[in-house]
Amino acid sequence: MRRFSAFLMALAMILGPPLAAQGLLGGGLPSLPVAGPLLDGPLSTADSVLTGTTGQISGALRQARLDRLQALVAGNREFIERDLDGEPARRGVLLLIDPDPATSAAVTALGFGLGEGQAIDGLGLQVAVLTVPKGMSLAKAQKLLKMKVPAATISSDQLHFQSGQGGGSGGAMPASGGPVGTAIGIIDGGAMQGVTTRGFASGAPIPSNHGSAVVSLAMRAGARRLLVADVYGSDRAGGSALAISNALGWLVVRGARVISISLVGPRNPLVERAVRAAQLRGVIVVAAVGNDGPAAPPSYPASYPGVFAVTGVDARNRVLIEAGRAAHVDYAAPGAGISAQDRNGRMVAVRGTSFAAPLVAVRAAAAMGRGVPAAGVTAALDAEAVLLGKRRPDPKTGRGLLCATCR
Repeated sequence: MRRFSAFLMALAMILGPPLAAQGLLGGGLPSLPVAGPLLDGPLSTADSVLTGTTGQISGALRQARLDRLQALVAGNREFIERDLDGEPARRGVLLLIDPDPATSAAVTALGFGLGEGQAIDGLGLQVAVLTVPKGMSLAKAQKLLKMKVPAATISSDQLHFQSGQGGGSGGAMPASGGPVGTAIGIIDGGAMQGVTTRGFASGAPIPSNHGSAVVSLAMRAGARRLLVADVYGSDRAGGSALAISNALGWLVVRGARVISISLVGPRNPLVERAVRAAQLRGVIVVAAVGNDGPAAPPSYPASYPGVFAVTGVDARNRVLIEAGRAAHVDYAAPGAGISAQDRNGRMVAVRGTSFAAPLVAVRAAAAMGRGVPAAGVTAALDAEAVLLGKRRPDPKTGRGLLCATCR
């Protein structure tokens, strides 16, 4: 029991808080406000704490996720509350998707404030922000609207969390396959200077450790045209559904052919529509499966149809013990034994499925740069993927390992 308790403590260090503003890399603490508790000291790696059974580890990861979400909400009640599904969301607001006059009149008659409808550029979507009546919880407001306007699509502004952390031993990260000129979009925290960035949250854009690491990995894997959408900034309720959807639209307008998202959250109707709208415009969306373990709920946006869901593997090509799951897994890429830059330009060890996703995004962009259409990218990637399982697709590693030399 004492040994497994030590495992749980180390595991908490691995996963860290659900960082709503910054990622933790190499033990460095962010200087900006962060939702949830901060950890002190260096982060450990999962490889050093495999002392429990598979079931114990899976259960511990699942419980750690629940505990982190509880701490996040409890510590940020002014900004965040749970919605009808029990998910953390921006307090006091709901999103009315593609509003029409009749629905708008109905919700205002119920006492909801109705903001002016806003277009999500590039995606053909309209959203109006509803203000929940004073004293009413999100969950109660959602129940009321489901009963009174059942045909309307109304969502809470659910939060999404970064899916990587630092710690452990790093490794070299050579460029793979030469320079890639196809424009790649990244939705994350802000990145280091020198990359075109736009903010979609309070205080954004601000360079973050997590976003900088993702960007540096993409650049060292060959990316030459990067566009970064910062959906966190200093916002205590950063990573929201509306911020991510607006970021998707901006990236499509700016010409991104591939978009990499190293964030995880619940299924959300606005984000799902935004992802689908981008795909219909010929954009490939790549997303990490997260680090909450196989017992956690399926992660989104990785689980949306057509999204390239990416898991991470270690130096021995084993799926990371903390890797989450999605409705499907498409590819694996290195997620441990690699180093990346933090927001100060320092090289630090990183670990997590967050850092596998941009590697796959670069390979997809390389295929499109050769003239492969979006519909043919899977076949192009299959041709270079190293099969890790007995069949393709394999339930754990998908269609194989990409960017195998990227460590």
